[in-house]
Amino acid sequence: MQVSSLNEVKIYSLSAGRSLPEWLSDRKKRALQKKDVDIRRRIELIQDFEMPTVCTKIKVSRDGQYIMAVGTYKPRIRCFDTYQLSQKFERCLDSEVVTFEILSDDYSKIVFLQCGRFVEFHSQHGHYYRTRIPKFGRDFSYHYPSCDLYFVGARESNVCDINPVHFLFAMGTAEGKVECWDPRTRNRVGLLDCALSSVTADTEIDGLPSISALKFDGALNMAVGTSTGQVLLYDLRSSNPLIVKDHHYGLPIKSIQFQRQLDLIISADSRIIKMWNKDTGKIFTSMEPEYDINDVCLYPDSGMLMTANEAPKMNIYYIPVLGPAPKWCSFLDNLTEELEENPESTVYDDYKFVTRKDLENLGLAHLIGSSLLRAYMHGFFMDIRLYHKAKMMANPFAYEEYRREKIRQKIEETRAQRVQLKKLPKVNKELALKLIEEEEEQQVTKKRKQKNLSSLLKDDRFKVMFENPDFQVDEQSEEFRLLNPLVSKISEKRKRKLKILEELEAQEQEEEEEPEGKASDAESSESSDDEKGWVEEVRKQRKLLRQEEKVKRQERFKEDQQTLLKPQFFEIKEGEEFRSFKDSAKKQKLMKKTLGDRLKLEEKLGTLNVSDTTVGSKQATFKLKKSERQKKQQEAEKQHRQERKTLRRSASHLKSKRGRGRLFH
Repeated sequence: MQVSSLNEVKIYSLSAGRSLPEWLSDRKKRALQKKDVDIRRRIELIQDFEMPTVCTKIKVSRDGQYIMAVGTYKPRIRCFDTYQLSQKFERCLDSEVVTFEILSDDYSKIVFLQCGRFVEFHSQHGHYYRTRIPKFGRDFSYHYPSCDLYFVGARESNVCDINPVHFLFAMGTAEGKVECWDPRTRNRVGLLDCALSSVTADTEIDGLPSISALKFDGALNMAVGTSTGQVLLYDLRSSNPLIVKDHHYGLPIKSIQFQRQLDLIISADSRIIKMWNKDTGKIFTSMEPEYDINDVCLYPDSGMLMTANEAPKMNIYYIPVLGPAPKWCSFLDNLTEELEENPESTVYDDYKFVTRKDLENLGLAHLIGSSLLRAYMHGFFMDIRLYHKAKMMANPFAYEEYRREKIRQKIEETRAQRVQLKKLPKVNKELALKLIEEEEEQQVTKKRKQKNLSSLLKDDRFKVMFENPDFQVDEQSEEFRLLNPLVSKISEKRKRKLKILEELEAQEQEEEEEPEGKASDAESSESSDDEKGWVEEVRKQRKLLRQEEKVKRQERFKEDQQTLLKPQFFEIKEGEEFRSFKDSAKKQKLMKKTLGDRLKLEEKLGTLNVSDTTVGSKQATFKLKKSERQKKQQEAEKQHRQERKTLRRSASHLKSKRGRGRLFH
């Protein structure tokens, strides 16, 4: 994808780069993408968006889903589906297409004007009807209210258009005039002499200008393009143009488009596309494609522009200033934003950028203005071969530069022989040194098929392990010493190395220059003995651990003897009685016994009854022990029931006495 900028307007060419042949296999395409940078960076927005030889016309359907293009050779039409980003269908025709029009919202109704005086109608399934007109046609327009087609032919008119608001029909003639007709009365209602108005004091023409392009904008505005490269903007209420814009190439205007969001007019001839303000005529930006332009199509309500060229490939441009990307390629907005945030400098391999001062030093100032220098920003681009030749002639020996370069190389060689200081973190220095040594060994012994493992020192996930003191490895712990049986010897070597590095760092801070170190041969003698003495080292470590544990027990025992025992008091929970410490000891002993022993003991005490069933299994019946609180509660309930019984008896005794007294009375 190429990026160009004019007047601070970024233009992204989405079809830049070479296209790959269709007959290439996927494997060869991938191989080419790996080798060629241009192929790898290209963006194929729509698959196979091209013609076999030349594309002459390109249009977009009103619903925005389909892009249709006609071209040669053989004469054909190709329809591309933007939702699928690929070609939907292709139809070959009998003769070349001069122009075509999409009558429906999609691709179901199309009309072709062919060079052999034929008008061909196509429906959704393909060819529908074909007829012939009296003269060779050059352009036509469709009148929607009456469903009429208006053709303009040779010797009379070149182009025509119908106003979308009041349906005024206008056609441009070869004499440089524009005739306006009313379709309702079929009479001419106006005539404009554009050839005379296009000639100004600044323009130079070789002949009589004819009308080559015509386009309406709204109800009152109309733009007219001439064969000599001028664009005239008219208000239908006046015969004089509002503004005249000259392309300064003397080529016929091929296409005119209106961009309403920014009030721009997009006019194109076969060489350049210009965008300019319709009120002031000030240039907005311009584009110069590599091949001649045949037609320009502006995608509705977006910043995308498509061109039909004298080449197989159809160009696609995206200009974010004009509008957003279409919804079927909305990813272009994110892509262009990333490119603007991270701009890349343009590099030309075959050219050298030089300033005016460089040219004076090389003695090439007289080439300014010639074809050997191309002006760019504050300098010029010149051929790299010419630059090298001029430099050799201007400075044949360059002894001073050669001497400086040699001195610099000698200094670099001496620095490489010195001891390279390694910056170690504050926490876990030995672990960091171990990781650095393993990484160096891996770089020496790695093979092609092995993958490079990322270092823990460079990984942000383990960054805290070398910064926070809480993650310091305790090498005196039992787990570390047993898991690393050879840690003693290796750690001693690493400690010696760390000591050397710290001394070198201290000397480097004191002295201005880095001192030269000597190679250490302490590690040369201990290479294979570590593996052989692994078992002995494990035994030695275990023995040392047992001795250390024994010493710790003796120290604890001495501390216990020296400490005085003080009485301790315990609080009994409410509702419980203290009997003795023997009960708790019995409970602890009982809990240590097996289930079988506990069942036998419970059976002896009478709280458990084990019996055989008729099926052959065992049946166990338990009697739950009551706590002291439950016993007290039962005794209180029993006493309460006893008191109630006595009260009932006394009440019944009183009633019987009263009954006897009444009988005596």
